[in-house]
Amino acid sequence: MSANTGFIGLGHLGRAMAGRLIGQGTKLTVWNRTPGRAEGLRAKAAKSPADLAGQCDVIFLCLFDSEAVREVFTGPEGLLSGNCRGKVIVDCTTNHFEAVPGFYGLAAQAGAIYLEAPVLGSVVPASQGELTIVAGGNETAFGRARSLLDKLAKNIFYFPTPMTATRLKLVNNMVLGSFMATIAEAAVLGEACGVERAKVLEVLGSGAGNSGVLNAKRQKLIEGDFAPHFSAAAIAKDLNYAQELSRALNRPFLMAGMAREVYSLVQRRGDDTRDLSVVFEVLQGLTK
Repeated sequence: MSANTGFIGLGHLGRAMAGRLIGQGTKLTVWNRTPGRAEGLRAKAAKSPADLAGQCDVIFLCLFDSEAVREVFTGPEGLLSGNCRGKVIVDCTTNHFEAVPGFYGLAAQAGAIYLEAPVLGSVVPASQGELTIVAGGNETAFGRARSLLDKLAKNIFYFPTPMTATRLKLVNNMVLGSFMATIAEAAVLGEACGVERAKVLEVLGSGAGNSGVLNAKRQKLIEGDFAPHFSAAAIAKDLNYAQELSRALNRPFLMAGMAREVYSLVQRRGDDTRDLSVVFEVLQGLTK
């Protein structure tokens, strides 16, 4: 595998992933719509996605949604207008399941190979190489990207059938959104019982609330620090995608449907740029 690696999308998660790759000895060329996001990274900045494509053999995408992926692919000076022949595009974006077949097709038309690789986890595990990656698609592309994925993840699952990885990522985030909303509501109720919030969370962590979600968000809940690691806007988007997946498969969307409504409330309050754990603050402000 070539040492020439590209990274497009330096939001909170993408920057942490790029930093991890650099820290593990990967020479990166990066591009982001807001150039300032690359400041402080020991990486070369490309002028455009097309420019980056001409310099790199394996190209990571970590974008907000499928519209952003499509724009990077086909917009002015888009990735696929560059020299993509023989390149592997590793898409870590949480995509809409209906968009993914089109991404495979667009990449193939440009002579590239598209690999689904959505990640489970956010900023802290990304910076420590402890993400979980659910990869899917072409086995040769997966093999070419594997050594880079190993630098980012402690667990990697590979599914050869296209769209499986994307669907499983939505299933995972259905759980994430539901757990976070439930833990937040439990913490609010526990405080209303006159128990200190940290103690409520300690009890939950020793009982039915024990989960990766609680462990990841415990300090944010205790300190009321909702600086974004994984934004409320992102989980709201993912829950919408998951609901549409459920409808497409003629399945109900019951428990997670309530979490989706809770995050819609977060959005209406204008708090969706903050961490998804801000749902605690929103629920705390509600009364009967």
